[in-house]
Amino acid sequence: MAIASTEVPNVLIVEDEMVLRMRAVDIVEDAGFRPVEAVNADQAMSILESRSDISLLFTDIQMPGSMDGLKLAHAVHDRWPGIKIILVSGQVNPSEAERPADSRFFGKPLSVEQMITELQAMVGAGTLILQGGAIVRDDRSPAGSSPRSAQEAVLSAENDSLRLLLEQAGIDAEALLAQAGIDAEQREAADRLQQLILGELHHRIKNTLATVSAIASQSFRTATSVEHGQKAMEGRLLALGRAHDLLMQVSWSNASLTDTLSGATEPFDNQGARRFHFNGPDIRITSGAVIALAMTFNELCTNTTKFGALSAANGRVEVSWTIEEDRQRLRLTWTERGGPPVQPPTRRSFGTRMMESLGQQLNGTVELAYEPSGFRYALDVPLGSVIAAG
Repeated sequence: MAIASTEVPNVLIVEDEMVLRMRAVDIVEDAGFRPVEAVNADQAMSILESRSDISLLFTDIQMPGSMDGLKLAHAVHDRWPGIKIILVSGQVNPSEAERPADSRFFGKPLSVEQMITELQAMVGAGTLILQGGAIVRDDRSPAGSSPRSAQEAVLSAENDSLRLLLEQAGIDAEALLAQAGIDAEQREAADRLQQLILGELHHRIKNTLATVSAIASQSFRTATSVEHGQKAMEGRLLALGRAHDLLMQVSWSNASLTDTLSGATEPFDNQGARRFHFNGPDIRITSGAVIALAMTFNELCTNTTKFGALSAANGRVEVSWTIEEDRQRLRLTWTERGGPPVQPPTRRSFGTRMMESLGQQLNGTVELAYEPSGFRYALDVPLGSVIAAG
């Protein structure tokens, strides 16, 4: 029997990585709940202090800021014990004693079906569904969990293979140290360093797998065809790979803003005739900003070559940025010229969501203007959110 409900429970999602946060939003919406987004613990606490309608906290553990997700979970449990808590991580696996009472933990990459089932079980019995535009709660017992998609099965298999490779790398490293005649004390120190490096590598692999899984899900979620979804996913993965290549050159510390934008736009430029024009002072930006900007510019480039200025022979794109020293702000604009008349989109796509999410991630704002003369994108963020320390 379905019981009508006029209110949809709110789930607070706390995740600093843009693509993973968007994936979490989709999971929450697919479970029938309303997502509320935060990019760090401080923002999450501010949201919780300003409203009393949050039913569940869905937070990553590894986050920058004054506290990580585990500390946030304990703070929320102490102040608002009625709020349910789900913790996720690709690196750590806290014991039950380390977690708040009655909280749940899941490793990345996330299983969509499992997360939806868990959310529905924790927030309330039954599944929220839509019938004729009205929200109702279906109290019938859910059927058995649906099998994982082929896509998720492949990602899981890849993750298992990578784990085995890491374990084999550890065995090989120990054998090489012994063959080199390094004494026990040196081997112990080398082993600690090796474990530290392998642990960090494993964390990066898990995060990358989670990001790839999220990109795949987003690409096929609104695709008009399998071919369209495949092309979109390939483009986004290539953009992610280019951003990683750039960061590898600087040991994942920081990178040039100019190099980041040039690398993101180069695959879309005509050989021998530059159609992208850059104007702005170069600064070193954080690794998080590099990936976020690279992914966002991939969406901008894809859209302009299909529908915007670069779909016309004489079209061009002007990218400029300024640093306002008095306000300590970075303002970046993407302006298209010489293309066909602009028509506002009829739906809110993944690319649009990603561009808007970037502003939130960097504690700033994003403006999208569909002017007849050319599309314009503007990003206004605090300088401290993007500039690399030192």
